Amino acid sequence: MKLDIPIYDEEKLKNDPDINFNRPYQQCSISVMDTIADPDITFDEKGICNYYYEYLEKEKEFVFKGKEGEEKLAYIISEIKKSGEGEKYDCLTGISGGVDSTYLCLQAKKLGLRPLIVHFDNGWNSELAVKNIENIIEKLGFDLYTLVVDWNEFKDLQLAYLKASVVDIEAISDHAISGTLFRLAAENKIKYILSGYNIVTEATLPSFWVFNKSDDANIKDIHKKFGTQPLKTYPFFGLKQRKIYGGLKGISSINLLNYLPYNKQLVKKIITEELGWRDYGGKHYESIFTRFYQGYILPLKFGIDKRKAHLSNLIFSGQITKQEALIELQKPVIEEQQLHNDYEFVLKKFGLSQLEFEKILLQPRREHKEFAITQTIYYNYPILNLLKPLIYFIRKIGIKI
Repeated sequence: MKLDIPIYDEEKLKNDPDINFNRPYQQCSISVMDTIADPDITFDEKGICNYYYEYLEKEKEFVFKGKEGEEKLAYIISEIKKSGEGEKYDCLTGISGGVDSTYLCLQAKKLGLRPLIVHFDNGWNSELAVKNIENIIEKLGFDLYTLVVDWNEFKDLQLAYLKASVVDIEAISDHAISGTLFRLAAENKIKYILSGYNIVTEATLPSFWVFNKSDDANIKDIHKKFGTQPLKTYPFFGLKQRKIYGGLKGISSINLLNYLPYNKQLVKKIITEELGWRDYGGKHYESIFTRFYQGYILPLKFGIDKRKAHLSNLIFSGQITKQEALIELQKPVIEEQQLHNDYEFVLKKFGLSQLEFEKILLQPRREHKEFAITQTIYYNYPILNLLKPLIYFIRKIGIKI
């Protein structure tokens, strides 16, 4: 029997003054970013949104093409290999079975690196994700370390976030993944962590849709107020720990894909042909919960369709056209049958009735700042955020501050 599930209505939201922050609905003239659920979007006289210009700055700063990219990549690889002399591994990388981490593993092999591959199993892997990871490890011949979370603890933390009514419940997985990677790197005397993050497909994301994934104080306070059991094994990894592992232990994270040509469709073709990888149908849909969160909870509760940011990023990097993005957005955020399957699966796994879950969805959004926040100097003195580019430049040229 199919459940009667409320669905996301984009056209209705276009005429909702609250979700557009009392502005007329407007879409960027060159991308699909718009005013829905985004108080920070702005447009110039040509109707071009701020995210386009922000992307150009990030690409200029962090993406290295042609000969420059080749030279920088060669230097990075030589440093990684040098750091691992006499050790079993010279680097470490996380794997989810998604496009970016899969391609990163393939490139690590082709570049002659010896990574320890790490998978964080939070209890939501799809069968296809498991199969993809098995294929990758078997064909590349790397060692795999899998950390399986204490499900009861992690479920309690996820439910706490749902009850708190804050955005970015995925932060607790990302936070734990970082802690796991850095600790394993230290235990195995590894100085370099390879990250699959890349500017050309992932740089665009409104700040209103996410929160600081390093803020352990925020996670602890939300769980304190809405959780029901102690978090004894969850791998907290806040700003203090980042400074210890990054500074004192000298462990660095490198976004290696920013030094390589990276076209999403071409990359999918390569990993399909060389590794037998199979597509999930959506960004980060290798996780059942992520698929349900991005395909249902975010759109219905918060008015957020993350496909807009993902597709706009591909427009900005010249990989698709706006028309292609609009055609993609005409499709459901998640297919009806998949939604019903995931809905029933997620509620059963959480131990929630449909009534309990719908009550959670109906609660108004709360901001993370309503809970404890790690008090950084930038938080206490927001004007200092204007100095971040200067500080980054000073550090980049080798001056320690």
